Amino acid sequence: MIKTPICELFKIEYPILQGGMAHIADGRLAAAVSEAGGLGIISAMNMGKDYLKEQIDIARKLTEKPFGVNVMLMSPHTDEVAQLLADEKVPVVTTGAGNPSKYMDIWNAAGIKVVPVIASVSMAKLMERAGACAVIAEGGESGGHVGDLTTMVLVPQVASNVSIPVIAAGGIGDGRGLAAAFLLGAVGVQMGTRFLVAKECSVHENYKKKVLDASDISTIVTGKRLGHPVRSIKTPFSRGYAKAEYSTLSDDELEQMAVGALRLAAREGDEKRGCFLAGQIAGMVTKEQTAAEIIVEVCQEAENVLNGAKKWVK
Repeated sequence: MIKTPICELFKIEYPILQGGMAHIADGRLAAAVSEAGGLGIISAMNMGKDYLKEQIDIARKLTEKPFGVNVMLMSPHTDEVAQLLADEKVPVVTTGAGNPSKYMDIWNAAGIKVVPVIASVSMAKLMERAGACAVIAEGGESGGHVGDLTTMVLVPQVASNVSIPVIAAGGIGDGRGLAAAFLLGAVGVQMGTRFLVAKECSVHENYKKKVLDASDISTIVTGKRLGHPVRSIKTPFSRGYAKAEYSTLSDDELEQMAVGALRLAAREGDEKRGCFLAGQIAGMVTKEQTAAEIIVEVCQEAENVLNGAKKWVK
């Protein structure tokens, strides 16, 4: 059985975190992942505290095991959400799209373990100084908002420059990815795309089918012109958006084009107007499984890979 420092840190059985996917990672999915021995994550996305409280309550009814909440720091509701998390004493908070330093004191005082998602060494160092207990080093292979560096390049550099545990993310969806993450210096992984097709995931069936049908070249990155690139599956929407970036449309018009597109994909399965966020690993995701089946399979594969690698080292 694979055990790493984050298993003790988060009180989990397996060193696997589920990504905080907006409009997808709800209390039900988070509870299923946590019950299976990983760390389930609820996405606060850009919703207010009432929605988040509802999802936290759902998770707590379904599991007594630790789970976390992902906070998108660009949300207009971040202040009230941050306070709610402190009041609820949620075990773990992951953060993205910004610097969580403003909230570190109240979260740490509440006993919350704060794990920022970072895309550079400098941000990792800053988060360690601010009091983070670990960082998630996410490469540009991931779905959703992406940075420039790949996981292969980012993870070892972060691991060499901070003393807190590093969790790898981006392009990881099987046991080979978990094993590789260990060799790069990480002590665990975060997976999003693989959990999109978990049986407990409430995302629209059209979304799951997009992932299951994906190949290695099925994703595209858009939004670079606006400074916040996003990786998604190639669809009429994403292809049209990519063309619009090189048109005479203003930045405001480009922003408006994407409003609500993720919700249309996740909740309505709109294959024309929806934005289906997914990572490059989608081409390797070929079956729908329970969260428990996914986690156990990934860890067993990793053990086999790590044991088998000994034949190359004399």
